[in-house]
Amino acid sequence: CNGHAELCDRSYGNVTFLTAHDSFASSPNPLDLARTQQIDLTAQMNLGARALQAQSHMKDGVLHFCHTSCLLFDGGSVLSYLQKVKGFMDSHPFEVFTFVFTNPERVSPKAVWSPLFEQSGLASMAYVPPHLPMKATEWPTLGEMIQTGKRLVVFMDYGSNPAEVSYILPQFDHIWEPPFSSTDPNFPCRVDRISGPLSSQDHMFMINHNLNVKVFPWVQRRSPSPDPGFFDTIAGAINNGINAVKDTVNNGVSTVVGAVNNGIDQINNGIGQINNGTSSMQQRRTA
Repeated sequence: CNGHAELCDRSYGNVTFLTAHDSFASSPNPLDLARTQQIDLTAQMNLGARALQAQSHMKDGVLHFCHTSCLLFDGGSVLSYLQKVKGFMDSHPFEVFTFVFTNPERVSPKAVWSPLFEQSGLASMAYVPPHLPMKATEWPTLGEMIQTGKRLVVFMDYGSNPAEVSYILPQFDHIWEPPFSSTDPNFPCRVDRISGPLSSQDHMFMINHNLNVKVFPWVQRRSPSPDPGFFDTIAGAINNGINAVKDTVNNGVSTVVGAVNNGIDQINNGIGQINNGTSSMQQRRTA
């Protein structure tokens, strides 16, 4: 299960996943300041990313994954992205995947998102919880998800409606996040984005472990806003030491990191150590 036999009996809510931030936004060109990843989606998955984050925007009537704006970075259609992941999952039948999709325009899950999941073939693989919200301790094991074929978990930050599309789940009812654009190298951990009736202890969480610098310190992030401010996030992580990650993680579901290829052996070793204890979803993006 996800490369480790010991994870088969571990609850999904107690496993750490390497998460690729803006997983669609890849470019080998270091002058492309809007990129987040240096390697493409398939290469990220080959390196172990099993939770994938992406931000959506409508472009000419078609849903695309774009970084803040499709004028800034257009990663292509959501359908093409989903088809790539479906192909990878078909060739890796013992892997559980997670999507964390940003939907700032609150595009309809029923009218737009669901048909794309159906066309890609991923809808039949998506996990539908028996009730909502689900406490972190209530999720099935990875082995159970693999055996039933329901090994894709889909979270959406804004606009989800499980009454209409049962497998697109409200992110913040289940996962809390610390502040997104930390400029403090100590990575202070506090509950920032959260919603729903569950306590923070009953949520899973996603650690945004990317260190930012203010390129334009006089420009402040818009608040409140579903999108991180561009000027706050134009410069990505400059220090993603796995020891700092391990010191931060106590419980949860995923670790979000920047350039997945930077120090991948150290990162995967660190996540393996975390999975021997507790869990979190950590997100990584480009240095």
